[in-house]
Amino acid sequence: MALLDIKVPDIGDFDEVSVIEVLVAPGDRVRVEQSLITVESDKASMEIPSSHAGVVKELKVQLGDKVREGSVMVVLEVADEQDAAARDTGEGAGPAPAAPAPAAGAAAPSPAAAAEAPASAAPAAQSQPSQDGALELLEVRVPDIGDFKDVAVIELLVAEGATVTLEQSLVTVESDKASMELPSSAEGVVRELRVKIGDTLNQGDLIAIVEGRRERGAAPAAEVQSPQVSPPAAAVPGPSAAPAPEPAAAPAPAQAPAARTAPPAAAHRPAGTGAGLPHASPSVRKFARELGVPLAEVTGTGPRGRITHEDVQSFTRAVMSGSLQTQAQAARAPAAGGASAGGAGLDLLPWPKVDFAKFGPVERKELSRIKKISGANLARNWVMIPHVTNNDEADITELEALRVQLNQEGAKAKSPVRVTMLAFVIKAVVAALNKFPEFNASLDGDELVYKQYFHIGFAADTPNGLVVPVLKDADKKGVLAISEEMGELARKARDGKLGVADMQGGCFTISSLGGIGGTHFTPIINAPEVAILGLSRSSMKPIWNDEREKFEPRLMLPLSLSYDHRVIDGAAAARFNAYLGQVLADYRRILL
Repeated sequence: MALLDIKVPDIGDFDEVSVIEVLVAPGDRVRVEQSLITVESDKASMEIPSSHAGVVKELKVQLGDKVREGSVMVVLEVADEQDAAARDTGEGAGPAPAAPAPAAGAAAPSPAAAAEAPASAAPAAQSQPSQDGALELLEVRVPDIGDFKDVAVIELLVAEGATVTLEQSLVTVESDKASMELPSSAEGVVRELRVKIGDTLNQGDLIAIVEGRRERGAAPAAEVQSPQVSPPAAAVPGPSAAPAPEPAAAPAPAQAPAARTAPPAAAHRPAGTGAGLPHASPSVRKFARELGVPLAEVTGTGPRGRITHEDVQSFTRAVMSGSLQTQAQAARAPAAGGASAGGAGLDLLPWPKVDFAKFGPVERKELSRIKKISGANLARNWVMIPHVTNNDEADITELEALRVQLNQEGAKAKSPVRVTMLAFVIKAVVAALNKFPEFNASLDGDELVYKQYFHIGFAADTPNGLVVPVLKDADKKGVLAISEEMGELARKARDGKLGVADMQGGCFTISSLGGIGGTHFTPIINAPEVAILGLSRSSMKPIWNDEREKFEPRLMLPLSLSYDHRVIDGAAAARFNAYLGQVLADYRRILL
């Protein structure tokens, strides 16, 4: 055995973060990727996992400490390379080294204990499959794929008998928005493929059976399902090793399914939690913010009461179906007695049921998946966000002349990049976001999160429907670079090759209908953003020139700015649109 310092890994752009929760104690046995501490920055909270499996010998942090990348969190006692080699090569030696670690007298029953108690730690677990050393059959399942449901398998990237490494792609799946490759969570030999081309998958579905081991002694699949029983099983005294695992292990399988199968109303009844921070990962917090779910009212069914994506979804379904109310709804309508049936928890009249066939011939077609997903999001955003739209116009006469000139020069130089007016608008929007930072923000409960980055989404019309690719770090790119990247993203969107990362992280969205027509419209805000800009078709109009005292033909671009009135007031929106028009009319202002 050896002592190893477990340090804070790469945590992105965060410098120092505060420790708000310590999740382990000295003597606890931890597995690979088990959370050790919870930290919080100005923007998010996150759990820091362990890079190794072993026993906690010493805690190096406490509540309130500041940590950064490289800070030591805990000291673990881990199996050294010699112990690992002995377990891998000696069949008969397997039980012998395992006996001293738990307690004397446990050598004979240790295989049974390892099979029954998933918490008996890595050495005992690895000594159990004596037929092939530390190798075992592992289930590789679909990981968290965000909001996508029923994604179709379009390509198998491995075959049975192939050797795969950690994170190697196994299958390619496709939704109406994007295609993505699903990686392996284990390394070894593929013994069985459980999917075929055309199958539909969801998070948690079985992809393949791999004979091998998880990363650095991670617990096998059976162990991962019941992490909460690990400490009690490892702490069973030696003299009662044989009978004790049975009562310790028996409640665990009964306990875990109970949490998973609990009805939504019981599992997610508004709990009115105290001052404690809801136990959830940053991705779950973001998901809850996008849905407008109060995390403090959601009961977690994960380990240590952790709130999962499924908990948030179940809570949302219960509220929308009217089976429960949030505390805010109950406070607003104490005498309402619940929502009307089919009113989505908003006391609305139910949707009318009409037999259209009695009026004439009809044809029914099922909504596409993208329509179902986007429709639900649009309905939520329209109902939950108080929209107001400010309409204005920008004089783009000189800017359009510059755009035409740049494209002519590019054509002579045989450049594949075609500059669009949208690229100019994106740069102008970045300048406006810099000047009016409340437009580059998101609501998080009673706080406003100001973003220090500029990722601009733009609506792209594709054969499969409308998608919103996100152009990252638009403030660091010129108009030509933006035009080139927009072209690449638009091509990926048309080909259905947009990845999840290509559509995440946006802080402001632009919806352009200029190529189709119209004068003004009301774009719907893309939550959790607080504003969206709509562009309509530009047209020549007679505009009065004060200096020359006459009307002149000018090319005018209609601007429709929808904003969240909880965050932005009408005067600020008018100033934003006016400033945007000034920048587009005189692009030199972007340098100021």
